[in-house]
Amino acid sequence: MTDTDPWLVVGLGNPGPEYTANRHNVGFMVADLLAERMGGRFKAHKARAQVVEGRIGAPGPGSRRVVVAKPLSFMNLSGGPTTALRDFYKVPLANIIAVHDELDIDFGALRLKLGGGDNGHNGLKSITKSLGPDYHRVRFGIGRPPGRMPVADFVLKDFSSVERKELDYFVDRAADAVEALVADGLERAQSTYNT
Repeated sequence: MTDTDPWLVVGLGNPGPEYTANRHNVGFMVADLLAERMGGRFKAHKARAQVVEGRIGAPGPGSRRVVVAKPLSFMNLSGGPTTALRDFYKVPLANIIAVHDELDIDFGALRLKLGGGDNGHNGLKSITKSLGPDYHRVRFGIGRPPGRMPVADFVLKDFSSVERKELDYFVDRAADAVEALVADGLERAQSTYNT
């Protein structure tokens, strides 16, 4: 792995307007904000994904080449597009970041880590099956479902009106965390953003 190797940031979600505001689509929301910050627009890629290419970090030798992607497969098939993008852009495994919703963390809290299990998350399960577990994750807390609501129903519901009041702030913070991970490395990013 060298400083010239590109990074691949994969925001996980489901394609289609009916899923846009779902809790499960927070990875797409972070990807959209990163693309906006890089001044790029998503374009269709043959890997069944939308991609934006740009740079993260201070201009000059410190900036890193980054591909931000939103797989157009459904969540539980995210591994195929992620693997195809890795191969196309020649991205080392240690330079892949999956941004995803996480049930076991309070709403809005972030945890950055390298490797680990999938914790029942179908998007991670699919990526790990394709690539192995040793990629970075930016885990965006969505909390547990209330009462006896099934997890599958909860993740496919839109954020509540109370959550939406703070959502932009938390999505902004998650995008900052991705940028810090790329520019400064995992340990520094964790010390700033892990809550």
